[in-house]
Amino acid sequence: MLAACCAPYHGGLEAPDAETLMRSRFTAFAVRDWAYLWRTLHPDHVDRRGEFAKWSRGAAAGAQGASFRSLQILDVAPADGEGLAHVLFMAEVFVGSQDVSFLEHSRFARDGAGWRYLDGRTLERGRMNGPLEFMTFARFEGLYGS
Repeated sequence: MLAACCAPYHGGLEAPDAETLMRSRFTAFAVRDWAYLWRTLHPDHVDRRGEFAKWSRGAAAGAQGASFRSLQILDVAPADGEGLAHVLFMAEVFVGSQDVSFLEHSRFARDGAGWRYLDGRTLERGRMNGPLEFMTFARFEGLYGS
């Protein structure tokens, strides 16, 4: 699965769109590819203010014991007038037997080389009401604001 989906991007090929970048970043978390995650952070992302070595140690510590089981893309919006693309997804993640899955509305922007993760807003899966197939950006924002 990794070879078919994301290995070309982890190897240096630029993702053609924000959704593909999101999928490849989720896979990078699963395989602990910190260099790829760092490379695909937008220069304006708050974490890029620091150094890779310190960031990657923190990322590794935060992911310790985590199992990144699945990613479900719920909604996608191509680049808007500001050049931002949006992806809404649900990530199924467990730490041991504890479900720490979440929904995220991510924003992506180009940096001259390709699409990069700019930022995102997350909600615990438990805050979601209704089936995932009905989750849209508008519904997410309604839950986020409540």
